[in-house]
Amino acid sequence: MNKYATIAISVTLVLALTAFNATIAGESNDDTKSVAWYVANVKAAKMQNQQCHDNPSLQSTPNCENSLHALQIMFKGGN
Repeated sequence: MNKYATIAISVTLVLALTAFNATIAGESNDDTKSVAWYVANVKAAKMQNQQCHDNPSLQSTPNCENSLHALQIMFKGGN
């Protein structure tokens, strides 16, 4: 294998690995909202809570737990 072919293969491999890492990083991008965010965004909290109620498999997710907690704080008080 000549020098240019080795360089081309190396560059291709680096680009492929970079693209793979970017894809993995994009999948792990966590869009979890905090309880405080849901308290400040009541409409979003209600919508999230409705989605969680409609789909029981979502109920243990952080967004479901946080939106429910925020609604409890807003309507029952902090403690």
